[in-house]
Parts: sequence; structure tokens; C-alpha cells
Amino acid sequence: MRVAAVGDVHLAPDVAGRHRAGLEGVAEHADVLLLAGDLTRHGTPEEAVVVASEYADLGLPVVAVLGDHDYHSGAEAKVADLLVEAGVTVLEGEGLVLDLPAGRLGIGGVKGFGLGFAGRCGSDFGEPEMRAFSRHGREGAEQLARALRCLDDLDDAVDVKVALTHYAPVDETLLGEPSEIWPFLGNYLLGEAIDAGGCDLAVHGHAHAGREKGMTLGGVRVRNVAQPVIRAAYAVYEVSSTRVLVGR
Repeated sequence: MRVAAVGDVHLAPDVAGRHRAGLEGVAEHADVLLLAGDLTRHGTPEEAVVVASEYADLGLPVVAVLGDHDYHSGAEAKVADLLVEAGVTVLEGEGLVLDLPAGRLGIGGVKGFGLGFAGRCGSDFGEPEMRAFSRHGREGAEQLARALRCLDDLDDAVDVKVALTHYAPVDETLLGEPSEIWPFLGNYLLGEAIDAGGCDLAVHGHAHAGREKGMTLGGVRVRNVAQPVIRAAYAVYEVSSTRVLVGR
């Protein structure tokens, strides 16, 4: 199964139409396109209209999560609605199954949130602001875990299971970013949810200066598909339940 993915395209009216050229023919190279958040610059409806136009009618399913930029203006619900109107499925704590020519693909999607990584993360202690930060990070991971579990409750099993997040589930793909900001870029509990969910691949964005390849403690391949990292309109990964082969 061929999974195309990209994140952090940060589209706005002044670049309308430029991204579309790189997407032409994507259906010939992939079975599905995943968008890993930060699709807009400031999360305005005007920017979302551009995103919707760029990703409409590509000839394959397009599935997205939002990112922190998409929440910036408090219009995230409108941003999601505009994408849905263009045929893009937007996930936030839900699971989705696609019946594709190559098999049944299960996707669990959530924006996620920061928290940090084992031994150097936020905790539910101290000031209300710190407790709120930690709680939100934990809630995002719990949402992902539930979304992945729901895929196991189906009568017909999926052939491949993919986790789609904006925030990073492992610190390996953050190498290149200043370590001081890692707690704001990723969350180790997302990685634990991915392992518990039996995923075959996890894709995320958010870390523009990170690196593409990583792996969870349980051996699930993780790919940072932020556009500044993959330096392309999308990357394509060939995935099965037993292996992940990386291509472009």
C-alpha cells in the first residue's frame, strides 16, 4: 500500500496555486494522501480556502489532522469545515477505514500536543498552567489510543494501520531542533499509543528542522513529513503489516 504524506505547508492567499503543481499526478504514485497539520499560516478561513482548493479533486482520498498554526485564530472548526467541503477528511481523535485497491487502510488521527519525553517532560504538578499543559498533552495521547483501538473493533480487520499526528511521537525525528524546545514539539505518550495500537507506520509534522526517520520503542517506523524536512510536495511510503519501505 502506498501512503503519501506531507505536513507544514503553511498555505495562504499569496501562494495560491503554487503548491498544486507538485500534487498533479499524485494518484498515480499513491493510494492515499495524509496531511500532518499546519496547513495554514495563521488558521484563518481565508487561508483554509486556499488549502481546500489545493487538495481538492486529486483522484485519491485525502485525510488530514490540523496543527497548532491551524488553531491560532480560534477558527479551527471553520478551517476543518472548509476542508471537509472540499472532500478532505479531517480527524481529531477518530479512526477511519479506507477500502483501497491495495487493501483496507486504518488511520487513527489526532493533532496531539506537547509534553516532552520520558524523564524530561511536563508533569501534573504545580501551577494550574503547568497542570493544564500536561493534561492537554495526555488527553491528546489518550484520544489517539482510542482512535486506534476503535479500528480493532471492526468486524473486518484492516490490512495496514497508520497513526497520523501533528506533534512528534518520538524524539528521534526532532534531532536538529534545539533540545530546549522538544517538549513543545512532541510527546512520548503518543509513541506509547502508537505501539499499543499495533501501527505499521506513524507520520507527523511540526519539526521543520528535525529529520525524517525515526522509530518508536516498539519498533514502529516514524516519519517526519514536514515539508521543510522532506523538501517535496509529498513523500511516499510503501507499507505492509510486516514492513515499511521508504521511497519518494
